[in-house]
Amino acid sequence: MSGHHHLDPSAGDARVVWAVVANLGLTVAQIIGGILSGSLALIADAIHNLSDALALVIAFMALKIARQPANEKMTFGYGRAEIVAALINYTTLIVIGLYLVYEAVLRFFNPEDVDGWLVVIIAVIALAVDLVTALLTYSLSKQSVNIRAAFLHNVADALGSIAVIIAGSLILLYDWRLVDPLVTLMIAGYILWQSFSEIVFVIHILMLGSPTNFNTKDVFDRMLSIKGVADVHNLHLWKMQEHENALDAHVVIDTGQWKNADEIKKEVKSMLSSSFKIRQTTLEVECSFHACEEPKAIGHNTIVRDNHYDHSH
Repeated sequence: MSGHHHLDPSAGDARVVWAVVANLGLTVAQIIGGILSGSLALIADAIHNLSDALALVIAFMALKIARQPANEKMTFGYGRAEIVAALINYTTLIVIGLYLVYEAVLRFFNPEDVDGWLVVIIAVIALAVDLVTALLTYSLSKQSVNIRAAFLHNVADALGSIAVIIAGSLILLYDWRLVDPLVTLMIAGYILWQSFSEIVFVIHILMLGSPTNFNTKDVFDRMLSIKGVADVHNLHLWKMQEHENALDAHVVIDTGQWKNADEIKKEVKSMLSSSFKIRQTTLEVECSFHACEEPKAIGHNTIVRDNHYDHSH
């Protein structure tokens, strides 16, 4: 998949596998600790850690699927498997965040007894594992929205472990049980804020939204400015995957310039690649005498429009 900044296959895979192993080990430790201490909070945190492990498994599988070449059934390839995985992970994070809010509110009215020492000790171990897992996936998360979703699972977990340590300490020192639901609400707020802000980007890609790092009108105007181009219409801009932009459009060649149509098309493609990093380009070239009648600047419905970019579409 040219143009797509995939993660380094070997290093990325190894890191994700170790992160999964670490999270599964932590889940087992927390469940045992939760049963021994009678702490529902630790068992809930264990379930959250299990969701981390599953998030990483989904991310790992998506990475593998995304590398598959295009075929007759999937002519665009499998790159969007990562985007779908990110959508699943962010959705589960939102559900977990809302569940934590619900649990925290209940605990304000009914604070529970907790074995503070055991909770703090296991939370410290959990924090260490969360930090190691976050370090394993941090550099990868910068390149992939899919891994970023899994990374945010871990960041939320690390914050959860810190909160449990603080809450456990305050319960030990002052018997202040309301700190547990209070800190839980803060963590839930962070999880929801991060998840909602990231899921908007994921949905934008799945809905074939235009790339957000440049303006569609600028692309339109730059295409029109190339010598020999009389008009541009039926313009579509979208993201194939997180790092791969695509465009298709009809380009009308000026009267008397048809003999240069191939050169003009080549120049348009070159400009799109160098100025906007749009390397997946399909251009339909039309002569000025046989151009589409009353076309739409953006999209493909036939409507009456002015000569250039129509802001209302």
